[in-house]
Amino acid sequence: MHALILAGTLLAMVIALLAIRARARLHPRTTSLDLENDAAPPAFRFARGLGPSPAAAAFARALLRNPRAVGACCPSSVRLARTVAAAVDPSAGGLVVELGGGTGAITAALLQRGVPPERLVVIERDPSLASHLKRRFGEVRVIAGDARELASLLARRRAAARVACIVSSLPMMSLSRGDARAIGAQICAVLEHGGLLVQYTYQMGFAHERVPACLALLSAKRVWVNLPPARVEVYRHDG
Repeated sequence: MHALILAGTLLAMVIALLAIRARARLHPRTTSLDLENDAAPPAFRFARGLGPSPAAAAFARALLRNPRAVGACCPSSVRLARTVAAAVDPSAGGLVVELGGGTGAITAALLQRGVPPERLVVIERDPSLASHLKRRFGEVRVIAGDARELASLLARRRAAARVACIVSSLPMMSLSRGDARAIGAQICAVLEHGGLLVQYTYQMGFAHERVPACLALLSAKRVWVNLPPARVEVYRHDG
């Protein structure tokens, strides 16, 4: 698994460099702002975020420290982030808790979706990524901690209001079964009855043994414009 992630990282970096070089040849006057422009060519949009930036540096450090915990070869694409955020109802009330904030792609999409920053709580285990998120999203509560201790993390930060939705970027399939069960138990403990879990995964087939018993699958959608392709699953707390 680790070898595949590292190989994927190298492939992503090659794609990024090729796309940036092609963009520079076609558009010599490209500015740094163009990196965040959705009107940019698809290959360039796909590669952005992998160039020399604080987000890319933090992601690389986290990947080198613990590839299994990161579980991805590059940050989430804009398409994947928007698909995840589209499953969240910003008017539902209660907290939206994001597990595994990473470089902030999903966080940014949730805010763009209309989730108020005061109702968004981001949990990130890696210290470099947590620091990056705090700098990037000053109005959002970013908690540096482990999702296996979710209930106590929320309580300690006085964020123990009702949780209407949990958005998870955690690589549940690459975690140990014990860690996956512990995180699932925490999700069931803090998520309100009828609340939603939005989980994306790079595994194309369902892995029912990694899904907490309190959750019922509502929908699943594949997102091909991502490296690797992903599936966004939406569950409801029916326990």
